[in-house]
Amino acid sequence: MSSPGATFNPLNTLAPKSKTKKKHFVQQKVEVFRASNPVLSVLMWGVNHSINDLSQVPVPVMLLPDDFKASTKIKVSNHLFNKENLPGQFKFKDYCPQVFRNLREHFGIEDQDYQVSLARSPPLKDEEGQRGKLMLTSYDRTLVVKEISSEEVEEVHDILSEYHQHIVTCHGSTLLPQFLAMYRVSVESEDTYLLVMRNMFSHRLHVHRKYDLKGSLVSREASFKEKVKELPTYKDVDFRNNMQKVYVSDEAKEKIVEKLNRDIEFLVRMRFMDYSLLLGIHDVERAERQEEEEEEEEEEMESSYEEEKEDENSMAPEGIGGYMNSFKPMGPGEFDPYVDVYAIQSAVDAPQREVYFMGLIDVLTQYDTKKKAAHAAKAVKHGAGAEISTVHPEQYAKRFREFITKIFA
Repeated sequence: MSSPGATFNPLNTLAPKSKTKKKHFVQQKVEVFRASNPVLSVLMWGVNHSINDLSQVPVPVMLLPDDFKASTKIKVSNHLFNKENLPGQFKFKDYCPQVFRNLREHFGIEDQDYQVSLARSPPLKDEEGQRGKLMLTSYDRTLVVKEISSEEVEEVHDILSEYHQHIVTCHGSTLLPQFLAMYRVSVESEDTYLLVMRNMFSHRLHVHRKYDLKGSLVSREASFKEKVKELPTYKDVDFRNNMQKVYVSDEAKEKIVEKLNRDIEFLVRMRFMDYSLLLGIHDVERAERQEEEEEEEEEEMESSYEEEKEDENSMAPEGIGGYMNSFKPMGPGEFDPYVDVYAIQSAVDAPQREVYFMGLIDVLTQYDTKKKAAHAAKAVKHGAGAEISTVHPEQYAKRFREFITKIFA
């Protein structure tokens, strides 16, 4: 794959490139930014616009301190050509575009694929959004777009230089969230801040069970309301009660623990705490049974499906997960490690065939006065020695690391 940051001879390359791009988007102009929510329409429009603009900007030899403070802003007024799909007035801000372009490159994501994954079809709303905040998954399920607060935008800015350095040092091999872009969408004087990350779960393998683990047993059990959901998020107490284990080879475990230790050192340095390990489990046997049931239904619908597939394949480029369509179809439990970067196959001698997805989430909580107050209150309630989740970063890291190394069989 050619790197998104390849340098072009402007005379040879830029003119034809912009021409083909233009043609590609004119053809789709009407549908491309249609979403039920104006914020999503503007997000799609803005991503498309900013990636097209960025493709005309030479990749810098090295990032400068100013790149970590930079942003590009676009203001659109009296927007008429596409008004059934986009609001008449809106603003779009792309934070630190050069830095995020560089991060995408380190994570092996080409800008054109990123653009297609976010701008070809509207992202899908996820009911997991906390406290009424938007939580979106790109239509091809490779990206997650999370609404964050203006304070969190500041936090990302504060750590971006160190985060970037960490990603460069570990060659993009990390359990941390892969931050790919940060935007502000302004519609009707209301600002929405959005952080784009790679989806930790697979774009094609269904997760049958998931856990959010912090290494604390105090108030760490899924509520009854949570447990009746189709895919509940279980917690530490549930993990222990279910006698759950992760069955991977010694070599895979060593790699995971090495990544984990490196990432936790970074989080301690940044004074972060209260993060979790997100663990998703794909049950291969269950997926095979489901596939057999679906195959019978599919045979009836085969002819219309073939026509659809041809239409789909004629629409290039394919997005982050889409380029795999041209290779042999994958069976249950198979994944491409370049796309499903958080996936780990269960060991050959595991009691059941599973695929695990493991990554660190909610990493932006700093040990500030709010957490100190929460810690004091919990210590009074549960006793100073109780395993509560709001503890000092070093203490949190030590307890977290000890707990996570015990989840393996």
